[in-house]
Amino acid sequence: MDKKYKRVILKLSGEALSGGKGHGFDEATVIGVAGQVKRLVQSGIQVGIVIGGGNFWRGRSNPDMDRTKADQIGMLATVMNCLYTSELFRTTQLKSVVMTPFAVGAMTEKFSKEKALDYMAQDTVVFFAGGTGHPFFSTDTAVALRALEVEAEIILLAKNVDGVYDKDPSIYADAVKFDKIALNEVIEQKLGVMDLTAAIMCLEHGIPMLVFHLNHKDSIINAINNESDKHVSSTMDGTLVYI
Repeated sequence: MDKKYKRVILKLSGEALSGGKGHGFDEATVIGVAGQVKRLVQSGIQVGIVIGGGNFWRGRSNPDMDRTKADQIGMLATVMNCLYTSELFRTTQLKSVVMTPFAVGAMTEKFSKEKALDYMAQDTVVFFAGGTGHPFFSTDTAVALRALEVEAEIILLAKNVDGVYDKDPSIYADAVKFDKIALNEVIEQKLGVMDLTAAIMCLEHGIPMLVFHLNHKDSIINAINNESDKHVSSTMDGTLVYI
């Protein structure tokens, strides 16, 4: 595998980790992700990971609940996901650490840019759990924020859909998939690749994205290997969102 990037941030949805069940974990799926991330690390690419909490909880899970409390539950769901995934990574002989923006006893480390970069330089995968640490911000915003803080070159968005479409392909049979699309078009057309706050952050700071289906074979590896240039159409099984 050619080393095209020094440092990347991988965003995993909680639902994707559930292996299609929609809740909980699918160990085979997580082990498969670990194997691919291990190949990235062995090729010299530094990897940070943000995981959503949708396989356990979403802020919209109970519309009658106070939004701040609901979002706090969601933050803890991402911590559980990262602790589980990090531990399975270690069973494949990958070094990993979970960092959070708030104290979680002795289970995680408090986030700092310097520590995160030191870990990644030592071939340690860093899981950024707990979102931004504040309510009203999604894990999309967290991935954009962490990507900026650790100076990642690209965000890899692993979803349960194989790219960016002009409308929801699970609802509309005639939905059209983009091979590549500019981030400002994603924002203008409200295509839902990530939330608006996160998308604007990426646009303002020039961070491109690759959007692909996690559960396709070697999807993470293929996304990086087949993406030839940030401004040129890609043959990858996904969508290049460029600046």
